[in-house]
Order: sequence, then C-alpha cells, then structure tokens
Amino acid sequence: MLVTRAQLLAASSAPDTPGTALFATLLAAHSDPSLLGLSLEQFASLYGRHFGAMQPPRADLAIHSEEQVGFIGELVVFLQGHVRASSAADMADADCLASIIAHACLRPDHLWRDLGLSGRDEVTDMLSRYFPALVARNIDGMRWKKFLARELALSLGRTPQPAPGCPGCEDFGFCFGDES
Repeated sequence: MLVTRAQLLAASSAPDTPGTALFATLLAAHSDPSLLGLSLEQFASLYGRHFGAMQPPRADLAIHSEEQVGFIGELVVFLQGHVRASSAADMADADCLASIIAHACLRPDHLWRDLGLSGRDEVTDMLSRYFPALVARNIDGMRWKKFLARELALSLGRTPQPAPGCPGCEDFGFCFGDES
C-alpha cells in the first residue's frame, strides 16, 4: 500500500523538522519500499523516530548482483564516514539515508529523480545536512551520482567509474562522454 507524504507527516509528532519532511518525501516517492534498501530494523527505527503513529511498510529485500552489493556496501561505509551528526537520531537518520542513496545509485536516472526529490537543489540540501564535507568538495558542481561514485573510487584507490545505474541514464553521454 502506497503511503502519501501527507499521511506520513500527519503521523508525526514533529512534521516540520527537516529530517521528518525529508524522509516523508523519500518514503512516499517509492511504491516499492524495497527500492530504498532499508532493512526491516532500519524501517522500524526510522518510523519510530519520525512517524510513530504509523506502522512501517513490509519490504522484501531486493536481489542485487555481486557487483551491486559491493558498490552499495562501499558507498554506505563511505557516506557514514562523512556524517555530521549532532545526536544519535541524526546518526541513525544518516545511516538510513546512506543506504537509500546507495540503492538509488543503482537506478538509471539522475539521483534526484531516483530519490523522488524535485530537483538537484534538494539533493544538495539533503547532503549538506548530513554529509556537508562531501558537498564542500564538489567544487565543480558535478552531478551528485557521478560525484559520489568518483569520490568513492578515489577513496579506495581505484580509477573512477560511473555508478551502476549511470549507463542507463539519458544523460550518460553528457556526464561521461569520452570517459566511457
């Protein structure tokens, strides 16, 4: 059952907080909760923190290739290493967000669309809140999915490559041109 953003916010005791509004948007944008990549425990904890009056969805775990699983795990750890947390709740939200972002990088569109956001600026705002050091490093205004994949590869001593979802994007040639 698809839950709307309005329903999620109505279930919250603090609907105006940025984290709650962000997660309401992310959750409502995905009719298949497995696309978010959250474990059952993460869903339960996230709903408890932000939407206490509502039961979390039942999400089956998505099946990914070995390469995708490796990318997801590495990107989650990379993002977690760049968290600016001011509380335990922020850290838990950042962990959920790291998983959601990593799974969105598997899909073949711009990161903002894969997340269900309205544009690149919303991705920048989200990353600025939870991972500000990464935002500060994107001095060339590189598209976020490409930037994250590049930064991850460089942090691991690898040659940068597109995120797994990039080759299916309509703008793959624009982003990678001669690199592909």
